[in-house]
Amino acid sequence: MTPVATLDGKKIVTLEGLGSAGKPHPLQQAFIDEQAVQCGYCINGMIMQAAALLRTNKKPTDQEIKAALAENLCRCGTHLRIVRAIKRASEIAA
Repeated sequence: MTPVATLDGKKIVTLEGLGSAGKPHPLQQAFIDEQAVQCGYCINGMIMQAAALLRTNKKPTDQEIKAALAENLCRCGTHLRIVRAIKRASEIAA
């Protein structure tokens, strides 16, 4: 959680900045392929947090993925699919 005022002059990438409907980012495509979206409440945060994780850790373990996503509020039960999607994206990027 970052106050917007502290981001003056910094580059901000949103979910839409990762890819497009015609050419999704590998992480977005992995979420589609794994059917990791259910209600949609948490997905933007999950994908953006996963993108940040994969920038610094190209091959995260399941535990590292779960730790990175721990602050994202999700109640729908697609956690295993989300972890699989992030693992899939890490394999595509490798």
